[in-house]
Amino acid sequence: MAIEIVDIQNKVSEKFGELVTNFRMQRDIFCFDAEAIEVHSLIKFLKEDQDLNFHFLTDITAIHYPDNDENYQFALTYQLHNWIENTRIRVKTYLNGNNPKIKSITDLFLCSNWMEREAWDFYGIKFDGHPQLKRILNMDEMVSHPMRKEFPLEDSGRTDKDDRFFGRTPINS
Repeated sequence: MAIEIVDIQNKVSEKFGELVTNFRMQRDIFCFDAEAIEVHSLIKFLKEDQDLNFHFLTDITAIHYPDNDENYQFALTYQLHNWIENTRIRVKTYLNGNNPKIKSITDLFLCSNWMEREAWDFYGIKFDGHPQLKRILNMDEMVSHPMRKEFPLEDSGRTDKDDRFFGRTPINS
């Protein structure tokens, strides 16, 4: 028997109560928000519960919302898949902008190692308990996290680019 979205919501709500909110469908994926302090327990529950069986971690993604309130400036989304029922879900949690950190899930999903390293590398999100949290794509000497929106998209000091060649013209012309 196929797992129903309402059953997932009921089981998660029963176990975690008000720590999970905002249940919704987005582009045919069932999504909900969770408090960062409970994300590890929640994902463990989703994986180990016999009725839910979300045994596959598809992705962990980070998002920076610099204009949000300080406690909601970073978001992490965990996308999980139940292969047996072919059901996908997305769990979203928000992190503090001054000290974005959350408990690592590398003990639950080994593949999360690289995903968490990528979120650290590009956004500066710390994963407590990660076995080797270091840069994965950028240089080790780098002190910034380039996907944060506090950094400009282009280096304004470059002299080798002429905006006319990129379809942009100066505003005052």
